[in-house]
Amino acid sequence: MRYALATCLLLSSAPLLAQTAPAPASGTLIELSAEASRPTANDLFRATVFSEATHANSATLARQVNQQIATALAVTKEYSAVKTRTGGTYTYPIYGKNDRNIESWRMRSEIQLESRDAPALAELLGKLQSSLGVSQINASPAPETAQKAEADATVGAIQAFRERAGLIAGTLGKKYKIREMSVGSNSRGPVFPVMRAKAMMAADAAPMPVEGGESQVQVNITGKIELTD
Repeated sequence: MRYALATCLLLSSAPLLAQTAPAPASGTLIELSAEASRPTANDLFRATVFSEATHANSATLARQVNQQIATALAVTKEYSAVKTRTGGTYTYPIYGKNDRNIESWRMRSEIQLESRDAPALAELLGKLQSSLGVSQINASPAPETAQKAEADATVGAIQAFRERAGLIAGTLGKKYKIREMSVGSNSRGPVFPVMRAKAMMAADAAPMPVEGGESQVQVNITGKIELTD
């Protein structure tokens, strides 16, 4: 009975499969590609600040680094436009010349900052530099900004694909229809690495220059067209 039911289901699904399967090409198939890009503002900024120190006593080292991080987190609370979260914390031993005895310990603890308000982030970084180092700053389009640019680039890429398909078909004295199409996108934006050997003195602290610039969002389309009479 189960066998008969399975056979009936298979037979009943055959027309559906036949309807959804693409018809074989009767004309010449041509592969082609097109692309379009749009500039988009890098309006989302991320930075990493850190406390790093070395001490012979691991407990003393931890208190020193943790206190600096706690003080910095208190400062970040004054900036509601900047999102803050603690990052990685690393502690490792430093061995002597014989690689057997531990001479001291080194510890590094990070804070991750994110904001769409560049002036606020720049001011905060200036204050934090009085006691912390800055390992990197990067700027990229915010998700909604990137989505809008990608949508515009997609429209442009599709138009370019159709224009190229029409050019090829028209040159050959044919009409065409699209058989396949694949859409992909990517974006490139600047990353600003900032390496610091030591923190600045408080008297020298000033807003850190932050400039987002632009990224390019590019959409690529590859596909096949069938030439028809």
